[in-house]
Amino acid sequence: MTSALSDPTLERHFRGHRDTVTSVDFSATMKQIATGSADSCVMIWNMKPQSRAYRFDGHKEAVTSVQFSPSGHLVASASRDKSVRLWVPSLKAESTVFKAHTATVRSVSFSGDGQNLVTASDDKTVKVWTVHRQKFLFSLNQHINWVRCARFSPDDRLIVSTSDDKTIKLWDKNSRECIHSFYEYAGYSNHVDFHPSGTCIAAASTDNSVKVWDIRSHKMLQHYQVHSGVVNSLSFHPNGNFLITASSDSTLKILDLLEGKLLYTLHGHQGPATCVAFSKNGEYFASGGNDEQLLVWKTNFDVCDFVDSRGQQVGSSSGPEAPCSHITVSTESAPQNQTSEAVTGISSRLPFLQSQWPIETPQTHRKPSLTSSTSHRPTSKSSAPPSHPQEPAAEGGLTTTLEHIIGQLDILTQTVSILEERLTLTEDKLKECLENQMELSELLQRRHQD
Repeated sequence: MTSALSDPTLERHFRGHRDTVTSVDFSATMKQIATGSADSCVMIWNMKPQSRAYRFDGHKEAVTSVQFSPSGHLVASASRDKSVRLWVPSLKAESTVFKAHTATVRSVSFSGDGQNLVTASDDKTVKVWTVHRQKFLFSLNQHINWVRCARFSPDDRLIVSTSDDKTIKLWDKNSRECIHSFYEYAGYSNHVDFHPSGTCIAAASTDNSVKVWDIRSHKMLQHYQVHSGVVNSLSFHPNGNFLITASSDSTLKILDLLEGKLLYTLHGHQGPATCVAFSKNGEYFASGGNDEQLLVWKTNFDVCDFVDSRGQQVGSSSGPEAPCSHITVSTESAPQNQTSEAVTGISSRLPFLQSQWPIETPQTHRKPSLTSSTSHRPTSKSSAPPSHPQEPAAEGGLTTTLEHIIGQLDILTQTVSILEERLTLTEDKLKECLENQMELSELLQRRHQD
């Protein structure tokens, strides 16, 4: 099924924070959005209209980063108060807290399997923790300035981190060694993340640029100069064909990585746009800003061809609310010969997207065919006939059955994860009760002796 390229539209806008929205993330089910703010609060917003939002108070200073666990049953938050909290995103607002660093924690992120957390801090370190017991595992210590962001690779084998020391470091999780450093010369990167294929990284820089680096050849693949202000955040579309950025120039930009060009410029925030994230199915994206607003947009492009991890096609949503009067979407329709203005000195197309290298990805996070996502684009040439026109129908049925089994296994894994989380919370409460009982017993014994 294909459709014409349509412009993104504003679906909803939320107000509730009392200061800059610093971080945003969607739950896996698309039912909730988590945000962190300089007002020291974490908020959970419900996508269902007229549903109340939850405000979680616990951090003593600004919240710098939030992220849902892969199962969606936990939210991790990092703060200037040097701590990390794990919240159950419900009305009860249950949380556990641990002091993660000796300075501001700039980012927190789950591993793909949901078992570990990686944190980055102004104490110049990157640390890895277990989720269920918040146990410290190891630290990565080669940065010589504040570490702004750290992320796991899709297969959890690598970690990428970016620092004010103007380096982006690639780490091997098992050996805990830095296997390569990318250097920024004009500024440092605020945000870094892996492409869904795991073959490259993108960095949002204070020099107003966005850079895409190959992690195998260590070469820069693309260099976008499309913003007029510091780039604060970025997010890959789940199919890997698009990248969205948020900048202090108040705009969001959507980049076409296959063509190496700017697709859209979105004006919605009054003041700097500080954070942005695609939903897990790519149907929506959300942005936050200094104006204390959370804006939720419907992607509209590339939706019909996207299939989620359970093999189900993305569904449609309810109609949009009336957009704010200041929301505008600019379609970038520069001729092909102007592509080089957006991609400086680098080949405009990304070679790694042509699947010339084998990529190992978990089946439960199956990535759709990269060719299908471009099939909706209007072209002047007719498409080539399929190479196997007599492909038996039974193969499609088998594929559907396997995808269904994978989906059920994914649900089972998430259920076990939830049970482990709740068991850990129960154990912690029981341990606390036993400790209190022992203290009370010792106190009574002393009084009896006296």
